[in-house]
Amino acid sequence: MAQQQRRLAAILLADVAGYSRLMAADEAGTLARFNALRAEVLDPKFEQYQGRVVGSAGDSLLVEFASAVDAVQCAVETQARIAAGNAEMPEDQRIVFRMGINLGDIIADGDTIHGDGVNIAARLEKIAEPGGIVVADTVQRQVKGKIGCGFEDLGDQAMHNIAEPVRAFRVVVAETGPTRTSDANRGRDSRPIVAVLPFTNMSGDPEQEYFSDGITEDIITELSRFRSLMVLARNSTFAFKGKAMKVEAIARNLGCDYVVEGSVRRASGRVRVTAQLIESQSGGHLWAERYDRDFADIFAVQDDLTRRIVATAAGRVLRARVDNSERKSPQSISAYDLYLKGRHLVRMWTKESSREARAVLEEALRLDPKFGPAWAALSSTYYSEWCGGWSKDPDATVRMCARLAHHAYNLGDDDDITITSVIGADLIAGHHAEARRRVRQLVALNPSNADCSMFAGYIAAMDGDPDESVELVKRAQDMNPLGRYGLALGSAFFVARRDMEAIELLRDVRATLLLAPTLLIASLALAGRIDEARDVALALVRRVRADLAEIAVTPPDDIVSYLAGRIPLRRTEDRQRVIEGLRLAGVPQ
Repeated sequence: MAQQQRRLAAILLADVAGYSRLMAADEAGTLARFNALRAEVLDPKFEQYQGRVVGSAGDSLLVEFASAVDAVQCAVETQARIAAGNAEMPEDQRIVFRMGINLGDIIADGDTIHGDGVNIAARLEKIAEPGGIVVADTVQRQVKGKIGCGFEDLGDQAMHNIAEPVRAFRVVVAETGPTRTSDANRGRDSRPIVAVLPFTNMSGDPEQEYFSDGITEDIITELSRFRSLMVLARNSTFAFKGKAMKVEAIARNLGCDYVVEGSVRRASGRVRVTAQLIESQSGGHLWAERYDRDFADIFAVQDDLTRRIVATAAGRVLRARVDNSERKSPQSISAYDLYLKGRHLVRMWTKESSREARAVLEEALRLDPKFGPAWAALSSTYYSEWCGGWSKDPDATVRMCARLAHHAYNLGDDDDITITSVIGADLIAGHHAEARRRVRQLVALNPSNADCSMFAGYIAAMDGDPDESVELVKRAQDMNPLGRYGLALGSAFFVARRDMEAIELLRDVRATLLLAPTLLIASLALAGRIDEARDVALALVRRVRADLAEIAVTPPDDIVSYLAGRIPLRRTEDRQRVIEGLRLAGVPQ
């Protein structure tokens, strides 16, 4: 007898609405359509999202998932595929599922599962409308903001043989109507809305449709990982596939701010993909690119193209949103607009921009004190203050950086901005192992986010792992060639003792944090370019003394230790190289 085991799982229960009526009308036809639906849609989707069918009884399916996000994403896409197929069928022959999803404790007994976790999923399925999905509150909390759907609160639901009421939510995907065209209709969520239209198959071969659809679906999935964007679900945009409509008209119907569209052409063993980003309101093109690849490894090509398109499009959307926020009148500025502006200022990494960012973000938090990402961005101003040497009390600055970052995290915001702020706080506090652990998780969750890959490379450099550092930063550059990654890659080259390459990158870094000029001085001196190192050192020492005088702090006599102490390197040998280079350049000690 198989041993019983308890574990936490996401459970999906799917049941055909009106199955008895369908069977009574056409038993053989209904069974054939049901089996075809399983083979062509349901089972492939379950496999795609690592779902395991643990029970099937006629018209119902019980599926176990390790992740609530996977379970809901699978359910949304499955319902969309079924709805698309039903559109071509007579209404009295359509097979439509209700779905319920719960996250809870289960008892695994061989190939089956039992327990209240399963029973609640079954009760939730009964609440769902035909073609709909209802989830428990445990699922909603895990999934909210991570995929392109919303949730309608159905309140507490009393359930047969379940001791306590269960709070339920209906999954809401974007409707193809003008119901989301204004911030007022979005409630507090004013993130930019992005629609990815089905990429057009230009190959003249209907069998290549799978590739163009696959590119589109992958872009939707990867863009959905950017928590600062709201990405419409596949079924909303695929409703326009093959329709001769202008992009502006589709955007109005979808109520989105930005549209990604493109085409795929395959011929003679090569594939050409074009992609462009369009602003809905103006119809203006914000970005366009063409990619040519050999088609030898179809899946590698698809992954590569997806990463590049997603990394560039996401960055352009957020840059455009910042520009729009800066043009708004003070009366129409929202907390989200202020947050975007503040985050942009933080990333300039200068003393002036950091101070301006702090004021902007504090205003955002005055408007919305529970806006976690704004707390995270505010934490980053203290990170730059520490790294820039603008702090009267460096230890207090480190503590404030950590307090604000963890406050953002405790508000339930675990997006890449919040996690990045926590990692930064860990780094300057000397908790390199924890920073490295978190940043690896960050990259795993955001594989198409070039900035996450770049940041992971920087953390690896500070932790003394030059090989991984260089690999990660170069991956970021490959995904987004327009990104500014000189500081991270220059740091990696310094730790790798590739001083000449570090010099070429670090001399072009515009940020006024102490890291770039300090490493540049050390690299120049260690490469034997002493005169150049002394010129850079003289300017930096003047700047340090001026910055400290501005905040009424007496400059230390030992500037070497002061500068080396603002670079959060873990390995003693890396810190000693910095100190040796600064001494060779004549920095006071």
